[in-house]
Amino acid sequence: MTERRSGFPQTTRRLERRLGDAARARLPRLLVEFGMFVLKQGWACLFGGLLLAAIIGTKLIWSPDWPLQRYDALFAFAILTQAAFLWFRLETWEEARVILLFHLTGTAMEWFKVHAGSWAYPEPGFFKLMGVPLFSGFMYAAVGSYMARVIRIFHMRFAPYPPFWVTVLLGVAIYVNFFAHHFLPDIRLVLFAATLLIYARTRIWFVNTEIARWIPLPLAALLSALALWIAENVGTATGTWIYSGQLPGQMVSFAKLGSWYLLLYVAFTTVTLVSRSALSPAPLTADRARPSPPEPAPPRPEG
Repeated sequence: MTERRSGFPQTTRRLERRLGDAARARLPRLLVEFGMFVLKQGWACLFGGLLLAAIIGTKLIWSPDWPLQRYDALFAFAILTQAAFLWFRLETWEEARVILLFHLTGTAMEWFKVHAGSWAYPEPGFFKLMGVPLFSGFMYAAVGSYMARVIRIFHMRFAPYPPFWVTVLLGVAIYVNFFAHHFLPDIRLVLFAATLLIYARTRIWFVNTEIARWIPLPLAALLSALALWIAENVGTATGTWIYSGQLPGQMVSFAKLGSWYLLLYVAFTTVTLVSRSALSPAPLTADRARPSPPEPAPPRPEG
């Protein structure tokens, strides 16, 4: 789908350029780079940030006596937020379809893991199916939303990229292992090694302000997993979900950091199903990142 030039997305791009120009005029270059990187990352994870804020906010104010359960309020909030993202074209419909796929695969994993006793959702809710509140799928969708948006916002390219079928096979193997390790030997150490072997040479090329920079893809996955692990600690601290054997006030096990690291490859593979242009073999340059200037209007005939 071709995004229209007018509207909210164009307004945010103009605002971003103005902020960048103002910062470059007043601040040291290194500070500008860091500030723009933080702002863009925050803008990319807007959906997840709003959902996390809702989890914290509802925990602080919600009363069990209210007619609407907290889980149901979070479900309504997530639906309205997703609708707003589409209405204001913060996400395209192509991205939304892949995010929906990740939402469904995440919900399926939630049903299985809750049934297996890995974690539990202790609060009541009307929109709760097989022990899993339906808002939980949006937590996985938030990861897909971040990936789709960060690729666009930073004009990312991934090069050199391994054969696409290999990445899909790895993603499927990781996803299956999340289920199979309850019955068969856990092969996550093999999967960790596979991510390094397959993506060792892959660089994420991105443009923060003007210069094209890169970071190794496995390192980016590890840093993203760390952010998700911190978010998980917020979730358990608010009692929104509780891991088996986790004591009140206890931090989430570092083993979950590894789980998120692997799950990010599933999310990345899913998102690249619609962001195939990001798999360009050539790194992106700053000139290619900038939108092309409009063509001048043809001269009017005299007379």
